[in-house]
Amino acid sequence: MNLLEKEALIAEKAVSLEHESPEAILKFAVETFPNIAFACSFGAEDVVIVDMLQKISPQTDIFYLDTDFHFKETYETRDRLEQKYGKKFIQVKPDLTPEEQAAKYGEELWKSDPNKCCNLRKVEPLSKFLAGYEAWITGIRRDQAPTRANAKKIEYDAKFGLVKFNPLASWTSDDVWNYIRANDVIYNPLHDQNYPSIGCAYCTRPVMPGEDPRAGRWAGTNKTECGLHK
Repeated sequence: MNLLEKEALIAEKAVSLEHESPEAILKFAVETFPNIAFACSFGAEDVVIVDMLQKISPQTDIFYLDTDFHFKETYETRDRLEQKYGKKFIQVKPDLTPEEQAAKYGEELWKSDPNKCCNLRKVEPLSKFLAGYEAWITGIRRDQAPTRANAKKIEYDAKFGLVKFNPLASWTSDDVWNYIRANDVIYNPLHDQNYPSIGCAYCTRPVMPGEDPRAGRWAGTNKTECGLHK
């Protein structure tokens, strides 16, 4: 499928898939683009998609960006999911170890330049990994942040040069948790400790009552995204 054909398909399906279920969107995604991968951060939305994919297309690649800075609970959630589904998730690592990064850019880069840290440990590794695929799947939702408000369920990702599926785009947090409970899906226990959005341990704090659900990410800065979805 050439670029013009992909653009025509995306434009058509962005409309026709808007009111379809996440399962229907995933089915269309894996059948139309067999060379596809799902980016999993082991948050609530992503474990929902892991569960759906195991029922629809268990052979589809699932990967995670291992920044080396995740909470231990995140790694434990990964291990529990792998054991439950009998599937190994693909580990995608940065070029630099934490020690090499500190030697080159200074200690605690996430404090002095969080955008640079995210770029080194997330964006660059993702860009290299996705070069081997024609489409990818994410767990983003429109109501998570203003930067995601216009996300379509299928769109062309110009940043990474491939088709992007956001099957949960129209879901609310309640929809996500209703699915988790109804299907007994394994989830990160930090969600029960006031962490609605979970990133790297150094840049994520609990969210207090009344705060925006993403207020715990890069608190004290004007940063709202790691750079993967903008």
